[in-house]
Amino acid sequence: MARSELIVGLDIGTTKICVVVGEISPEGVDVVGIGTSPSTGLRKGVVVNIEQTVQSIKKALEEAELMAGCEIRSVYAGIAGSHIKGFNSHGVIAVKGGEVGPRDIERVIDAAKAVAIPLDREVIHILPQEFIVDDQRGIADPLGMAGVRLEVRVHIVTGAVTSAQNIIRSCHRAGLDVSDIVLESLASSKAVLTGEEREIGVALVDLGGGTTDLAIFANDSIKHTAVLALGGTNLTNDIAFGLRTPMASAEKIKIKYGCALAEMVPKDDVIEVMSVGGREPRRLSRQVLAEICEPRVEEMLALVDQELIRSGMKNQIGAGVVLTGGTALIEGIQELGEQIFNLPTRIGYPDKVGGLKDVVNSPMYATAVGLLMYGAEKEGVEQRFRIRDENVFNRILGRMRKWFVDVK
Repeated sequence: MARSELIVGLDIGTTKICVVVGEISPEGVDVVGIGTSPSTGLRKGVVVNIEQTVQSIKKALEEAELMAGCEIRSVYAGIAGSHIKGFNSHGVIAVKGGEVGPRDIERVIDAAKAVAIPLDREVIHILPQEFIVDDQRGIADPLGMAGVRLEVRVHIVTGAVTSAQNIIRSCHRAGLDVSDIVLESLASSKAVLTGEEREIGVALVDLGGGTTDLAIFANDSIKHTAVLALGGTNLTNDIAFGLRTPMASAEKIKIKYGCALAEMVPKDDVIEVMSVGGREPRRLSRQVLAEICEPRVEEMLALVDQELIRSGMKNQIGAGVVLTGGTALIEGIQELGEQIFNLPTRIGYPDKVGGLKDVVNSPMYATAVGLLMYGAEKEGVEQRFRIRDENVFNRILGRMRKWFVDVK
């Protein structure tokens, strides 16, 4: 590990901030460090208090640096929130010279993104869905093909300028450069979806703390994205209110005893509930907890189902629905999902990495691991950061050598 390049994914979530450090290996990406910290400066996926967010990022960073034995300077940061909007666009150009070159591909994507976007919004991703050369459809990479007319269909993801700026600002104040901002559902998809699912058609539902992110894939490309401002925090609030218990206690009860289907809970199961204001703890039937959880989880999944229908893509997701994110750990959510979507449903675990993969093998780490994998695909453009024991002179020398190689 002495000279290897590392990549870092930073998931700035509503309930937790997670930093995952990975090392590129011949097989893919190996996880070498992870740090988490409770998040207090966000609401519904959007930064509302920069100072608290910076403190949470620093705490998670320290933990990850200690575990990986490195100094982190640059990250791939996730973005979510109800301000995220996605739409499809189309571009067409005439090919110069009868053969599609790299410049033609750039030009056609530029033509597709030449749409009116409000000044308060920023383009986060332009994701090609398919290229069309002289009416021949379904081309993934048209480079070198003969033709006179080139078209492209793309999915454009936009977000509020201020939300993106606040994420970058929080990272800068924590001493980090941001290599790229990545839509969280796109990142999660890299960690939990299989190639077959993306080809046949699949809906990825990332059930986070403050938001529920949806991404629909078909023919190995992204077709639709949406973010719903509802998540696990709403469920915690319901439990705190319904059982009259503090928020911290409600969160623990949700994780340990929560169930999305009341019929799955044995009648004689009893849980201990903390009371507010220093009163004695109470013993309640777990059935009561399940009756609070079920309507809220049902509402969340029903809203996702409405979005699937609205997208016009529900009939094209042959591989069904994949649920991931921390809220997907609640018992019975898979069974409830199958009832609501009327489609095969599974829980998505990030299993495409090596190294400390048992530490991150949970749906709650899907976004952070996905950011790592996204970074690995984009890596090699420029050097980001190095292991701490390599001095500055060696780093500069290495960078100069790279320049000379590029010049040649």
